[in-house]
Amino acid sequence: MATVEMVMPKMGESVMEGTVLSWMKSVGETIEEDESILEVATDKVDTEIPSTHAGVLKEILAQEGDVIEVGKPIAIIETDGASSEPSNGSSAPEPQQDPVEKAEEILETAMATTSSNGNGVPRVSDSGKFYSPLVRSIAKEENISIAELDTLSGSGKEGRVTKNDILAYVKTRKPGATPAPSTPAQPTVHQPAPVAVSGADEIIEMDRMRKMIAERMVASKHISPHVTSFVEADVSKVVAWRNKTKESFKAREGESLTFTPILIEAIVRAIKDFPMINVQVDGDKIVKKGAINIGMATALPSGNLIVPVIHNADQLSLLGLTKKVNDLAKRARENKLKPDELQGGTYTVSNVGSFGNVMGTPIIMQPQVAIMALGAIQKKPSVVETPEGDLIGIRSKMFLSHSYDHRVVDGALGGMFVRKVADYLEAFDLERTV
Repeated sequence: MATVEMVMPKMGESVMEGTVLSWMKSVGETIEEDESILEVATDKVDTEIPSTHAGVLKEILAQEGDVIEVGKPIAIIETDGASSEPSNGSSAPEPQQDPVEKAEEILETAMATTSSNGNGVPRVSDSGKFYSPLVRSIAKEENISIAELDTLSGSGKEGRVTKNDILAYVKTRKPGATPAPSTPAQPTVHQPAPVAVSGADEIIEMDRMRKMIAERMVASKHISPHVTSFVEADVSKVVAWRNKTKESFKAREGESLTFTPILIEAIVRAIKDFPMINVQVDGDKIVKKGAINIGMATALPSGNLIVPVIHNADQLSLLGLTKKVNDLAKRARENKLKPDELQGGTYTVSNVGSFGNVMGTPIIMQPQVAIMALGAIQKKPSVVETPEGDLIGIRSKMFLSHSYDHRVVDGALGGMFVRKVADYLEAFDLERTV
């Protein structure tokens, strides 16, 4: 018999650690290769981790609640073969720089990379020092100011402050340490009023995902001055074409043809016309993104919200978009998304019409600068222009609500963009194939 170490696998380019939620197998149990044996949470998604080898679970090295870095051992498996090196599912992790240092070099596409925390700790200080999301998170919890951070000597690459550096500082930090006098005053943070609770009330603890959603939504409103423009689009041609096509499509492809991929296709085309919607803000710089990656807000059975991303959506046909939308939505509801499928978005779509809502004012997914809400499609009496004159007819209409970051998107661009999306929908080709 031989033993092999199973390590925390890599779960995405920017995911450097995971929290062990629960073990699905106990010590002494027989396990098969690729059989799920534990559930791990990252800041992107909860996911089940398969065993890297068949054998017997001899020892659990990471307990529930432990935060483990990628590449660190989490269990020992007893196998029938010869001893082998630690494995993450394919091969032993090759020597590389410390995961925390590597994380500091990655520009996260999630919220943590573009904002400062409530204690005023930005990603890059005025002195030019870079602080990783993990370091800034610890600074926020310990109420450490940017001025204090700037005084630390980092042991990381190019003198960057690592997790170990800041934790060591916390242990030796004098109680009541305050920022240097030259630190600019921070805006007053208004605390919410206390909530009165009576015996008839039920108190429900937020789960981890709800807490994360709450933090990111509040941060987004703090970062971006939101403006919303509305357009009512006549989607009669889209409705007629889908009604004509959906049955044959279902018979041929075995999948449903919904309105969502059709609407996403129009948005992608409009982004190509107005590429300055597909940007991100980095301090006083605007980053114009080369890829068009569309996030699609998806409601989960738990009531929480998750946003899987269609990468390079402009390179997909309508058939490709349909299959991608269906696949991501299905796996989102089954909690089977991969971390990489939840990052890298450059523009987001929220289909509020699926809940019967006619319009909404969605909150921007940082570090993006715009998001569109798709309202419910309704039949309405409308004025129809004909060669013989104006007539009253029944048309299928929907509201498009475009929220955008007024720091970099003005009303003209924001308004023209959503109008262009409506134009593409209204000019839909009834003779096209899919």
